[in-house]
Amino acid sequence: MRHFRQHAARLVAACVFALPAFAHASALDQFRSFVSTTKSARGEFVQRQVKSVGGGEKASGSASGTFVFARPGKFIWTYQKPYEQLLQADGEKLYIYDKDLNQVTVKALGNALGSSPAAILFGSNDLEKNFTLKDAGARDGLEWLEATPKAKDTTFDRIAIGLKDGVPQAMELHDSFGQVSQLSFRKFEKNPALGGEQFRFVVPKGADVFQQY
Repeated sequence: MRHFRQHAARLVAACVFALPAFAHASALDQFRSFVSTTKSARGEFVQRQVKSVGGGEKASGSASGTFVFARPGKFIWTYQKPYEQLLQADGEKLYIYDKDLNQVTVKALGNALGSSPAAILFGSNDLEKNFTLKDAGARDGLEWLEATPKAKDTTFDRIAIGLKDGVPQAMELHDSFGQVSQLSFRKFEKNPALGGEQFRFVVPKGADVFQQY
């Protein structure tokens, strides 16, 4: 479980309502429209980590929680089960808070978001600067897009994004070790009204703080 917690944190750190007009649009068209029209969002997620074993898949952990984001680079990604962990960015710094350890790790957000999976939801609108995008066909009732990072030193080899009705419904993040982090989204609300102070992180009382720059 500790390995899954660390992997999940790297996923986000490194990581709407239906519109009928998108019913037959390609994944690439849907995604470009989503990015250009979505300045903020919130919802819930379920995350599962799987690994290919003997031609099949073996799950090694799952988690669930909530998210809220405002472009560019502001987000709150909260794991609620099976453990409590918070990843929060204010546009300049990323804070990772482990409640069990009462420990906060602080990192500079910088350009790290640009070529990471988190950029899909939380980054700027210039995603094609950092990713090569292409349609990947239909599967499981979704239209899929494949995003390949242009940088060679990223955690993930490729990212698959499943869309329906103009919003992401699922993501699959493939790393160089054959592991896949699968995320599904629900209650995805597009462009809710958010206050700027919402993304200001306050260090919990008594927490140990570690700076990583």
